[in-house]
Amino acid sequence: MSTARFESRVVRVPMNSPGDVSGVAALFDSGDVDPAHVIAIMEQTEGDPYARGYATLAMEVLLSERLGISRRQVFDTIPMMMIGGVGGIMCPHIILFVRQPGGAAGRGKRLALGVASSRELKPEEYGTMIEVDLVAEAVRVAMRDAGIADASQIECVEVKCPAMTPARIADAQMRGQKVVNANPVVASSLAKGACALGVAVATGEVDREKLHDGVINVDKSLYSSVASTSAGGEQVACRVLVIGNVDGAPGKLVAAHGVMQDQLDIAGARTAFVRAGLALHDGSVAERDRGRISAVLVNAGADYVGSVRGRRHVLHSDFLSPFSGIQAKAVAHAVVATIVGDTMFLASAGAEHQGPPGANLVCVIAEAAA
Repeated sequence: MSTARFESRVVRVPMNSPGDVSGVAALFDSGDVDPAHVIAIMEQTEGDPYARGYATLAMEVLLSERLGISRRQVFDTIPMMMIGGVGGIMCPHIILFVRQPGGAAGRGKRLALGVASSRELKPEEYGTMIEVDLVAEAVRVAMRDAGIADASQIECVEVKCPAMTPARIADAQMRGQKVVNANPVVASSLAKGACALGVAVATGEVDREKLHDGVINVDKSLYSSVASTSAGGEQVACRVLVIGNVDGAPGKLVAAHGVMQDQLDIAGARTAFVRAGLALHDGSVAERDRGRISAVLVNAGADYVGSVRGRRHVLHSDFLSPFSGIQAKAVAHAVVATIVGDTMFLASAGAEHQGPPGANLVCVIAEAAA
């Protein structure tokens, strides 16, 4: 696909509940967004995985009605990367990734989006080199879909993969196959790690020859600084969204990323905003520039380490430890919110090979400076 003919847009819509798609429907009704041009969706949804599944269903129903296709066709063709579990002051919302025909060539680098999906994975393949290779290939396909020729043009890669469930473990056992771990939580974590390493292979950040099943979630020196991966029981394949910039692509938006080496590395977060061309005042986005922000994506890693700058934390030992991931992203979100000056941006958790251990990855999509 030639990016010279397609403009990439990113549109945020607040939601009042996991099943609330009224804001998206209003965009379709007004003509501001054509449902046929939506290529991927992310959501920050409250509640447990069942609520996240309900959010997916609600969006499938809406798009099925508007596009005149089945819900299954919607699910198979439009990656839906719902992030459940809201903590702190995160504002639930929907992000539409849109690619529409037309538009004059941009002045310099402009946003380019690409999507791809792997084949359906078997439960015994989760968290293995099979998944690494499938994701690496899907990332390459998504790069071509975006018109991105060089990995240096990539600012973020979002991946949603299948989570392990008791039913999937039983299915593998019934067929005489062994899953990577009998604990669904551990197996899902390994799946996310495999996805991040797949991204790293595709972007050239990690040499494929260094990888084997035994290093997944073990060798923390291997990682991607642009990968954000999540697992969901509603998924059966690995869904990939590549976010980058291409010279001359139509549109007004640009993407930029930064890495917070730990939870206190505010300078690392600010790097993403500065690289996106946003002015900072006293360390926060200047009020005149806040309206230029289309989306901010944060991947949190505090729950992947036991301390921050030598000070232990209790994410894994306090009575709230079952919700360590929600706590981690709430902390990262609050820190970045002081820069954004807004709470409606997405934070995910799970740092398996996603940046250095304990790091937060930040991607900003904003209107380019004139």
